[in-house]
Formats: sequence, structure tokens, C-alpha cells
Amino acid sequence: MVATDPLWVPTLSYDEAELGKMDTVMFMADGTAGGMRAGIRPGDIGLAVSRSGTTINVTAGVGVATRSGRAYRFQLAATSPGTIAAANATFARIDLVYLRIWDNSVDSSGLYKADTVLLTGTPSGSPVIPTPGGTIIYIPLATINVPNTGGGGASSSTISSTIRQVTVAPGGILPVSSAADIAIAGVYTGQARFNTVRLVPEYWNGSSWAAQGDYTAYTPSWTASSFNPTVGNGSLTARWTRVGKQIHTMGTLVLGSTSNGGTGTWAMSLPVTAAANGLYTLGTCDYVVAFGNDYLGTTQIDSGSSTMAFIVKSSTNSASAGSVSNTAPVAASSSTRLIWAVQYESA
Repeated sequence: MVATDPLWVPTLSYDEAELGKMDTVMFMADGTAGGMRAGIRPGDIGLAVSRSGTTINVTAGVGVATRSGRAYRFQLAATSPGTIAAANATFARIDLVYLRIWDNSVDSSGLYKADTVLLTGTPSGSPVIPTPGGTIIYIPLATINVPNTGGGGASSSTISSTIRQVTVAPGGILPVSSAADIAIAGVYTGQARFNTVRLVPEYWNGSSWAAQGDYTAYTPSWTASSFNPTVGNGSLTARWTRVGKQIHTMGTLVLGSTSNGGTGTWAMSLPVTAAANGLYTLGTCDYVVAFGNDYLGTTQIDSGSSTMAFIVKSSTNSASAGSVSNTAPVAASSSTRLIWAVQYESA
């Protein structure tokens, strides 16, 4: 193999290893240099595993396996990898059905072919999926849960395709359903997938998978116009989410016995700076005095601001509305709390 040979250039010839490496560009990356994710296409009903009595059958299908940055595309006719072994008298077990690529240049098997394999697991009080020993290139297709003889034995076995792995072209949206797939980190910021457990599209943000509308906890900065307050043994919690440029945030401030309300009107920092759109954005808030009154009002976000203010009614008088502070609508104490929610446009 010539390492620098490009594909489809006149006069050049290519061996199977070189073509296999070039094929990896057609499939989803796995985060390694030249690596790819193996599997079957989403929605492809081929390579389905079923049971007839104790005989296992696999339908015809296509897919791709991989090893060391090399793709092995395959097509396979319908096969029967074998018969489920007799059940254990005491314990259940898990068998594995997988598709194997035999490549003598890699595994010294003396073979060059693809086929399906039925691997019998070990009976146990906590059975686990067996690992193909000595098998180098393969993709799992299904597991077979074999109960003990008292539970019906081999003829009562059930098949699960949860372990079946799918793959997509680069940039494609990969459906994930198994716990193992859901736990895999993304390989680039902006990568998309569809979580079939949550039934939402998710995106890799560089450190975790998140869906639009997922809430994230944050601790706002609590400030006052003259002297900043301190939470002390109180609590200040908030959450926020983003859908496009729309931000929604909500939170609660509970004052404790060592909390200090500072001096002047209060403000809370926003999770994302508001758009400089020339508009004021209003939300809702409630200044609560335990065993006393609820002072209902609004949050207010100025155009381009990074903080929100709180304006509440302090009596039935139409002119009684004012900004929340260490003294208004009542003196801050361990019996007071502030609750808010607001939706606004981000910068």
C-alpha cells in the first residue's frame, strides 16, 4: 500500500487495505484519527435475529465493520449461526449473536469471509454478555436471554436487539437507544444525535449532550445599588434554558438568619446578557413574607442588560409599586424570600 495514493487517479492501483482506509471517510467518525463508527444503517431491517424453536436465524443484510482505521463493508445472505445450547438447571445466561469478518491478513484465521456467529454465555446469578474471544473484527446483532430449565430453558429464550449498533454518514443524526451509546461522548462541538429514550434531538456542546429546552443550574450574582448583600446561611438557586435566542430563567432567594440584605435596590445577574433591542422585558416575581403577605410584581430587564430588577406592589394604593431593596417592601429578614421567572431575548 502506498500511503499517499489518492483515490480515482488514473494509472494508480490500490490494494484492499488502502481501499478500506479510504472507505472510512463515508462513515461517522469515532474521535480517533481516521477512525469510524461501525454498524448498520438506521431503519435498515436487514440482519434481523429471530428464533425458530431453538434455532437462530439471521436475515440478509448489509453493514460495515471496522478495525484500525479501516472499513469492512459487507453484504450477507440469510444465515443460521446455530442452535441455542441447553439451559442450565439453576442459572440463566445471556448468549450473543454477532457478525464476524474473517481476514487472514489480520487474524491469521486462514479465511476471508463474513458470517454470523452464535456465542453461548456463562450461566450465572447475574449473567453478562459474553465477549468473543480471539475475534478481532465484528459487530453485535442481538442478545439472547436464556432462562434456567425451571424458567422454560432454551425454548423460552427471548431475543433483544438493543445491542445492535447503527452508524450514519458524517454529519448524519445518529439515533441512540442503548445505555452504552447514550454514554458515549461526542467527537466535535455541534454534533447531533437523536436520543430515543428521551425522544429529543441532542447536541454535543463540547462537554456534554444537551437538548434545546434542557435546564441548567446556575448561581446568580445578588447585588444592591449601594452595598452588596450576602446570602450567609440562606440559599440562592436558579435554573435557565435556551431555545435559539430565547432564554428562560427562574430562581428563588431564601434569606437565612445570617443573610445580609445589603443597602439599596436589589438586582440578580442573568445567565446570558439580554439583547440590545431597545425594549424592556417583564417577567413575574413574588416577594414572600412567611406567615405574612405576598408582594406580587414583575422582574424588569433593560435593553442590553446583564441583570434583572424587581418591582412589586406594597399596598393596594395604585402608587405603591417600587423596587425591592433591603428595606422595601419590608425589611429583609430570615422570614422573607424572593421568587422570579422571566423569558427574554439573548444578545
